[in-house]
Amino acid sequence: MPGSVAPTSAPTRRIARFSGTERLAHWLLAVTFFVMLGSGLALYLPDLATLVDRPTAKTWHIWSALALPIGIAVLVLVGNRRSLLRSAAEIDRFDADDARFLNPSRIVTGQHAPPQNRFNAGQKLNTVLTAALLAVLFVTGGLLWLGERNHAFRFDGTVIVHDWSMFALIVLVAGHLYMAILNPSTRHSLRGITTGEVDRSWAKTHHAKWVAEEPDDA
Repeated sequence: MPGSVAPTSAPTRRIARFSGTERLAHWLLAVTFFVMLGSGLALYLPDLATLVDRPTAKTWHIWSALALPIGIAVLVLVGNRRSLLRSAAEIDRFDADDARFLNPSRIVTGQHAPPQNRFNAGQKLNTVLTAALLAVLFVTGGLLWLGERNHAFRFDGTVIVHDWSMFALIVLVAGHLYMAILNPSTRHSLRGITTGEVDRSWAKTHHAKWVAEEPDDA
């Protein structure tokens, strides 16, 4: 009708999921991981020597490995330490719903997931395994570096443990990227780690326990 006003859609309601410090920590890990991976593959695969020489690859590998803990330490000192501690505490806490979430029978049958906190059980497990593998890589990588300078630090199997830890971490990261970028039901979570906010309706579906604890600004 003339003069009528077209209805406007309601604005999307957001909920803050990650602080700036948490997002910086995530992207620091992502960037240093891929630099370590690329330089490590250049050291591991001779065919890649045509793209980058071995000394350069080794330099990038070592400095990116050092940049990760140094960067995290800086964020702890000058960033939002409370948000980092909150995330660590939440990741460390597993409850009955988390156990049901990871139950193989639920995954196979496709049963509806139980309500989850800000981090679901899969994200918690992925974070714990990633941290453990990175610790193994740092220890074995440090031994390999020291072993080049002092034969007392050369131990049988160090290279094998370092390599297989890398392969396991690649699998974890590939799964993480699939869930964050390709899986239709979970890829909205990528917005949370880029802008810090996610749609409240999406969060209520996938992280109901967390949303229930957060204040509703409506």
